[in-house]
Amino acid sequence: MSRFPVDSRFAVLCGALLIPLAHADEHAEHELSPTVITAIAPSSPLTVITNPKDPRQPVPASDGGDYLKTIPGFALVRNGGTNGDPVLRGMFGSRLNILTNGSMMLGACPGRMDAPTSYISPETYDKLTVIKGPQTVLWGPGASAGTILFEREPEQFGELGTRLNASILAGSNGRFDKVIDAAAGGPLGYVRVIGNQAHADDYKDGNNDTVASRYDKWNGDVAVGFTPDADTLLELTAGRGDGEARYAGRGMDGSQFLRESLGLRFEKSNIGDVLDKVEAQVYYNYADHVMDNYSLRTPSGTGMMAGPMASNVDRRTLGARIKATWRWEDVQLIGGLDAQTNEHRQRSSMGIDTYKALPRTKDANFHNYGVFGELTWYAAERDRLITGARLDRASAKDFRQTSATADKTRADTLPSGFVRYEHDINDTTFYAGLGHSERFPDYWELFSPNTGAVGSVNAFDGVKPEKTTQLDFGAQYKTSDLEAWASGYIGRVQDFILFDYKPGMMGTTSQARNVDARIMGGELGAAYKLTRHWKADATLAYAWGKNSSDGKALPQIPPLDARLGLTYSEDDWSAGALWRVVAAQNRIDQNKGNVVGKDFDKSAGFGVFSLNAAYRINKNFKVSTGVDNLFGKAYAEHLNLAGNAGFGYPANDPQAITEPGRTLWTKIDMSF
Repeated sequence: MSRFPVDSRFAVLCGALLIPLAHADEHAEHELSPTVITAIAPSSPLTVITNPKDPRQPVPASDGGDYLKTIPGFALVRNGGTNGDPVLRGMFGSRLNILTNGSMMLGACPGRMDAPTSYISPETYDKLTVIKGPQTVLWGPGASAGTILFEREPEQFGELGTRLNASILAGSNGRFDKVIDAAAGGPLGYVRVIGNQAHADDYKDGNNDTVASRYDKWNGDVAVGFTPDADTLLELTAGRGDGEARYAGRGMDGSQFLRESLGLRFEKSNIGDVLDKVEAQVYYNYADHVMDNYSLRTPSGTGMMAGPMASNVDRRTLGARIKATWRWEDVQLIGGLDAQTNEHRQRSSMGIDTYKALPRTKDANFHNYGVFGELTWYAAERDRLITGARLDRASAKDFRQTSATADKTRADTLPSGFVRYEHDINDTTFYAGLGHSERFPDYWELFSPNTGAVGSVNAFDGVKPEKTTQLDFGAQYKTSDLEAWASGYIGRVQDFILFDYKPGMMGTTSQARNVDARIMGGELGAAYKLTRHWKADATLAYAWGKNSSDGKALPQIPPLDARLGLTYSEDDWSAGALWRVVAAQNRIDQNKGNVVGKDFDKSAGFGVFSLNAAYRINKNFKVSTGVDNLFGKAYAEHLNLAGNAGFGYPANDPQAITEPGRTLWTKIDMSF
């Protein structure tokens, strides 16, 4: 029986808020788009901006990672129905800076069962920004692969009023999601309340076999903003959420994903002729995660996990940032400071819920202090030079008393920076940028492996910071009928952090070590209006990597991925088709990977065909529907976990978890 039943109070609140008390000027004019999104083009060189509230195909996402995989260049380490781990251009984990409203929500599970994106419900945010490559320094350290920003915009009410966005989604395999986003306010401030619930049962794959993937989630957030004038904002935010999910690819399930968040931000714009804007924020995020083998499954009765057992881990993160923007005639400078500290604790035991009587034991804490600056020079009407630099002081302390590095601290000073040139010619923008990023090893790389490299006492002692130098280049073309873009990259990663997995008598052990690597790849896309009603679009993403130290393929690299779309739209309705074609992946390094996944076999290519339709009833209501995997194709993604023996998968013959078969869904959007 699920611990997260459908709450009838949610429906009552939805119904009550459908009666507008007054009209908010800007919000009342918003009309819902009568299309389903199947492709996203860059908004500017290396930057993708999209509205995560828009319905899209495949079926609207259950979490942040699920949403990101619809953007060319992204993939997902899959392990069932939800909470996969995002991968951009073959790069995983802390190589991606993932922020929500400027804050970092760090998961606690040593195996990233609760990846940072698992705490994100995309539809509750207003804007998603992706910056590819080490081409910004504003949002924290590392970010060698890219920066991902989920943001909620401040409310703006010219007079007293309210606004409401809500949606309901129902689909195959018991899928049922509800979202409400309501605000009320006036010229001096606002209150915003956001809530969502999401449920899905185990899905059936293309072979009509059941895959363990059930989940339940809920989130609630509130924001109170004070706007004494048009240029000043003071906003306090608070949120809480929880969930549970069972995983076909793991020996335990997630029976708790408790999240608590607090934040305070201040913004002041149009200050003077030179100093244009000041922004400051502090935030607190807490993750309390429980994994066990008895809440959502029955213990196997054999092997190392024969009886019930549970592990409870938590992490508290406290951070702050202050930055200012200066503007001159043809120069803009953004500079500031940021800091973050986080503490990780754990407890575990055999038996049902016996862990609750045990004290939590701190095993690690991390600190990072950074200073940064990013300058844009508008050298001419069609030329821009953007450059940035940051310096970070990062440290970690090992509190494990059973460790060879007990009570030891390690620290590094890490420089990063980039320079990029952009040039416009008629309807085309060309760009090239060189970036360098140095990344301190994260919790999963220092504390999760069983051993470190040869010659070190453990991973905490032996794993070095990772250094990425990458050239990004490309072009973007846009007219009224045709939009086309291409982005490429080539890079060298010194001291790339690689995981080796070695089967043994006592189970599989993991080792983290540094190797040198080379990476390259890119993304292509185009959208063309064939006629007034017909539009075709296509995207292509490719990533390649080589472990230069061992002379082997870099593991966990997604294969060539192409998406072809065709849409017909007229007035208030549209219909579309999406054909996703993925190549086989034969470049693998068996039993090598990252803290979550490893290469265990080559993967076959596949093609999946999907259909969608949408109808805007009026400016306030829209219904969209779709069928994903129309022909019930049985297939598996290359980035995947092997099915766990506890769910009937063979223990000694790894098999990738298959994806959902034919899936029908319908979504109703409301906006007032």
